[in-house]
Amino acid sequence: MQSQNGARALTRNFDRGARALALLAAVSMVASCGLPRSGPNKREIYASSVIKGGDAFIVDVTPQIARIASQQTTFGFSKAFQSAGLIGPDTISPGDRLAVTVYENVKDDPLLGATGQRASPLPEMLVDGQGYIFIPYAGRIKAAGQTPEGLRQAITRKLEDQTPDPQVAVIRLAGEGSSVSIAGSVAASGVYPIEPNTRTLGGMLARAGGVSIDPATALVRVTRNGVTGKIWLNDLWQNPNLDIALRPGDKIVIEEDKRKFTSLGATGQSIVPFKSSNLSAVEAIATVGGLQTNSADPTGVFVFRNESAKVANAVLGRNDLTGEQRMVYVLNLTEPSGIFEARDFLIRDGDTLYVTEAPYVQWTKTLAALTGATGTASNIANTADSLNGN
Repeated sequence: MQSQNGARALTRNFDRGARALALLAAVSMVASCGLPRSGPNKREIYASSVIKGGDAFIVDVTPQIARIASQQTTFGFSKAFQSAGLIGPDTISPGDRLAVTVYENVKDDPLLGATGQRASPLPEMLVDGQGYIFIPYAGRIKAAGQTPEGLRQAITRKLEDQTPDPQVAVIRLAGEGSSVSIAGSVAASGVYPIEPNTRTLGGMLARAGGVSIDPATALVRVTRNGVTGKIWLNDLWQNPNLDIALRPGDKIVIEEDKRKFTSLGATGQSIVPFKSSNLSAVEAIATVGGLQTNSADPTGVFVFRNESAKVANAVLGRNDLTGEQRMVYVLNLTEPSGIFEARDFLIRDGDTLYVTEAPYVQWTKTLAALTGATGTASNIANTADSLNGN
């Protein structure tokens, strides 16, 4: 009797072992079939390292690496823009229109008017492209760069030898001479005259109604004589030195930041525009909804980037690299300083932010696939038994 019980126990243990082996074999088979996943795992990414025969440098982010790799393109105005002083509110420019009236101290035979007419209003005149106007009996006179008072004195000197004690009045009319154009993402694009309260960039933008996009992503581009300077709008408000004096003919364009990064893996899957001039890795993760709690591996946050040779050499402590280099920066958010380093590491245009799945996720998928397969097989067997009348 005891021998029979021992045989039965041995048989049960054998069956359990066989089932365990079968389960392990099934898990291995299902896993090898390539279950769906969001991308490569940490082991596969590290296998692409240059030191393992791959084509990418894989670098753990430290405070020093964050400082070197987070260099952003800086914008600003050249000294030529910043050194230009404010133009006078009445400075005459090519394209301006002027009203000139000459008063003569004679009745019988005035130089410019009819007999008995002391005041002689001249036809409205346009300051030509070279900055000159034409006054009868005075000839071509340089008007551009002068104020109406300065031009009045110049005309008077030209006429005083030909008519006794001439009195001249000069009025600068509304025109397109001292004006700038504003286009792009502004409330009211158009051509605006440079007036006392619009002689600087900030004043002119206010005159145009401000920008029509998020100021955090607005860029201001100013082109003058073929030279262009560009700044962030927020920098304009924060730094008075960037509120440059305008010049006639300046072209101002407001454009939205076009930079983007790609988010993949165990986080939001999307192409994401920048929401500010500087975007840290932490902010980028938050922008796409954060790490997926049920699947993300906080030790496997990667930033893929094509880095310039200069930066790559500095990051790797080398000086022999040439051309763009493929770099993979690794952030471990579980380390004590990991959040700080992710906060200091800046995302750049074209970066790919990738978060790997936690190791248990593939096991969960494998078990789910096995459970589903077992249930399907059981249903098929039950159906077959029913058809056979069992």
